Amino acid sequence: MNDISERKMRFLYALRSRGVTDSRVLTAMEQIDRGAFVRGIFAERAYDDTPLPIACGQTISQPSVVGLMTQALEPGPRDKVLEVGTGSGYQAAVLSLLVRRVYTVDRHRRLVREAEEVFRKLDLTNITTIVGDGSHGLPDQAPFDRIIVTAAAEDPPGPLLAQLKVGGIMVVPVGQSDTVQHLIKVRRLETGYDYEELRPVRFVPLIEGVAQD
Repeated sequence: MNDISERKMRFLYALRSRGVTDSRVLTAMEQIDRGAFVRGIFAERAYDDTPLPIACGQTISQPSVVGLMTQALEPGPRDKVLEVGTGSGYQAAVLSLLVRRVYTVDRHRRLVREAEEVFRKLDLTNITTIVGDGSHGLPDQAPFDRIIVTAAAEDPPGPLLAQLKVGGIMVVPVGQSDTVQHLIKVRRLETGYDYEELRPVRFVPLIEGVAQD
């Protein structure tokens, strides 16, 4: 077995051992090569279960966290999903194999441009990328079956909750500091919202506005 395939096997084993058990999610994460989203000096660590730095002071999330967030989202093949925080594009790519359409928004032009390049190389045609302030969601495309937020807010953002379909699910890291955050699963009901706390996490903060880069 060559080094790359051995590292990929360890990668999948790490996902399972950390609680990613949904077979559809595991298959998608096996098919989407994280190595395509990690550049430069960190490329050799693409299959480690660790977050890594990317451009614009952001990070590509730890694979097991991507897997657990995707699993918590309960994605279905007909779902329309909004992702707030494109980052490297890795999370959107994984989702693209599991749902009908992914809309992904980021405030950094450079990150969106680089993610688009990778999506083209991987021939992922059901992802729409947008440069914008993701904290406001995408009212023009709402409502969404699923919403995933890859930056931490103090509370689940009101505009995003409003753009979730009844029966829809949002997964969002919530916390006022970068040391104490929890992953929250929100389900929209006919009469309001049901909140479930999943696990402690660490994410970059959700920032309003569009960056200058």
